Amino acid sequence: MKNPFSSTRILFTQMVEELQKATWPTWPELRDSTIVVIVASVIMGIFTSISDFSLIQVIGFLHDLVR
Repeated sequence: MKNPFSSTRILFTQMVEELQKATWPTWPELRDSTIVVIVASVIMGIFTSISDFSLIQVIGFLHDLVR
């Protein structure tokens, strides 16, 4: 049976090696990306709210016509 501690040590060693190979964003890149995500989320939220309100109004109008 293989030693689980040895396997775990090898896993973490390889994980650290792979993370060191990665290119990490600079602070300005990270800030700019965060701003883009926040703005996109706000725009999607506004779009969803307007769509929801409009559909409720249309369905209410159609419901009143059928009555």
